[in-house]
Amino acid sequence: MVQDKKIKKICDVNSDPSRTVVNGEVPEANSSSLRLPVVTSHESSPVARCRRVYSHAHDYHINSISNNSDGETFISADDLRINLWNLEITNQSFNIVDVKPEKMEDLSEVITSAEFHPTHCNMLAYSSSKGSIRLIDLRQSALCDSHSKLFEEPEAAGSKSFFTEIIASVSDIKFAKEGRYLLSRDYMTLKVHTFTLFPLALDMRTPLKLSMAGFKF
Repeated sequence: MVQDKKIKKICDVNSDPSRTVVNGEVPEANSSSLRLPVVTSHESSPVARCRRVYSHAHDYHINSISNNSDGETFISADDLRINLWNLEITNQSFNIVDVKPEKMEDLSEVITSAEFHPTHCNMLAYSSSKGSIRLIDLRQSALCDSHSKLFEEPEAAGSKSFFTEIIASVSDIKFAKEGRYLLSRDYMTLKVHTFTLFPLALDMRTPLKLSMAGFKF
C-alpha cells in the first residue's frame, strides 16, 4: 500500500543569542526568554507499506508480476515457472507453466517476462530467451504446457554463437490498454504485434482463436 506522509521541518531552534556563556556560566532564564521550536509543514512524500507477503513459491529470481483484470488473481514468473495467485491467499499458489526439464543439462530456454491480457482474464502471454512469445488460455487445462498461439521468427541461417541467443532473447512484453497490441523488446529491436480475436466465443470450453502479425520499428 502506498500512502502520503507529510514532512515537517523545525525551522527555528530553541536558542536565545542573549544567553551566551560568560566565564563558563549561563545566565538564568526567565519566562520571556523561553521560545518553543516552530514546526512548518512541507510537501507530502509517498511512503510504501507492506500489507501482504507471498512467499515460498519460487526457486529463482522473479522477473514479472502481473495483475489480472478479474481483480482477484495475479501471476508471478521466474526463469522456469509461472504461478497463479489469489490476492487473499498468501501461502498457496498454482503452477500454470513449468519449462524445467527433468535434467537441467537439457534446459534450452528460460522465461523472461509474463503478463495477463488487460481485458480477457483467461489469457496471458509470456516470452522466452529464444525470442518466442506464447499466448496461453487458462481454460484449456490446469497446467498450460500447450499454447494457443506461438510467435517466433525463423532462425537465421549460419553458425550460432553465444551472442546469437543474447540478441534473440525477448527481455520484456507489454499489452496495450485495449489489448489489441503487444509490444515486445529484444536486444536490438522493438516490435508491435497486432491481434484479432474472432469470435469472442460464448462457450468457455472453446479456446479463443487468434491471428497475429508483427512488424519492426
